[in-house]
Amino acid sequence: MSLPGNNASGDRVDGNGTVPPPGFTTAPSSQRLRLNPNKEHKPDGYEDLELDFSPSIFSSLEMYLPPNMLAVPRDDKAKFMHEILLKYLPLAERTRGQKQKEYRHQILSNYQPKHEELYIMNPTTFFVPAFLRAINDNTEQSFRSIMSEPSPGIFTFEIFQKDFCQLLLSELENFEKWVTETKFRIMRPNTMNKYGAVLDDFGLETMLDRLMDGFIRPLSKVLFAEVGGATLDSHHGFVVEYGNDRDVDLGFHVDDSEVTLNVCLGKEFSGGELFFRGTRCEKHVNTGTQSEEYFDYSHVPGRAVLHRGRHRHGARATTSGHRVNLLLWCRRELKRYQSDFPSWCGECHHLKKERQRSTIAATKKELFRREGGSAL
Repeated sequence: MSLPGNNASGDRVDGNGTVPPPGFTTAPSSQRLRLNPNKEHKPDGYEDLELDFSPSIFSSLEMYLPPNMLAVPRDDKAKFMHEILLKYLPLAERTRGQKQKEYRHQILSNYQPKHEELYIMNPTTFFVPAFLRAINDNTEQSFRSIMSEPSPGIFTFEIFQKDFCQLLLSELENFEKWVTETKFRIMRPNTMNKYGAVLDDFGLETMLDRLMDGFIRPLSKVLFAEVGGATLDSHHGFVVEYGNDRDVDLGFHVDDSEVTLNVCLGKEFSGGELFFRGTRCEKHVNTGTQSEEYFDYSHVPGRAVLHRGRHRHGARATTSGHRVNLLLWCRRELKRYQSDFPSWCGECHHLKKERQRSTIAATKKELFRREGGSAL
């Protein structure tokens, strides 16, 4: 979804047709979102409100509100932004969103969580100490001190404590048991995985929002600035399962995200390596792989892989045991990145260099021709 006023061309969004907040006297037609965000403004949190969109989207959009709207009550700002989002959301997306809301409500009204402590972000019990220290220091040096970059744009590091991984696995088993007993038909994470579950659907959305906002976005701001890592504002969180009687492997693909966090939760398994084959934009997603772009990674429970969503990859067969991974697709709903030559696309980078070489060669040839002509 893209909003006028937040697109790559810099178009502004006016307020025609939107409903102003109660008591807001300025004419709706004069209410325009800012062209650029107010980075000095600290937006409100919206996690405790009943909303049709992710709370992170509201917090991000608030930074684009006109100055005279920043001081109005939070509920009024939420109503105003909700009208904007509805106005520019296609009808099909709006309908899909309503069905998704009803589906989640049905689950949340009937499913009883097993481990309530998972549903509230608790950094000291979730994360390994080294990761938490690095995030608290909040510097590029501290981030890079806990991670390795075995291939350009692919970062690996320890993130979750063993007990957290075990609790999440136990909660997933409890949810799957409830699904089986109630014969409830759940939506799987994506079209490629037949096993696993969307964590947002059974109550973990707020916790995952805070995981993205407070821990993954700071990393992405430094490591993936070129794809908008500093302004990630929504996510899709889920687990996938591989092994006996489950998915075996995963074909070559790109993720529907700007930045992807992939963490192995366990259990005992063999195989299942990730294979990476270079970052590509939509135009070049099926082009060949350069020799330096080949990289394979073996999963380790509790260890994370962080990469661009457009980094092409797949998963080899899990040959024995049972592997479960947590995936967090981190996105920018308010402003999708676009460029004629995205710096992160390996093929675009190759073509740009080829075009530069061709231009230089043509220029040299023309200069040589002119100098030769002058000598005659």
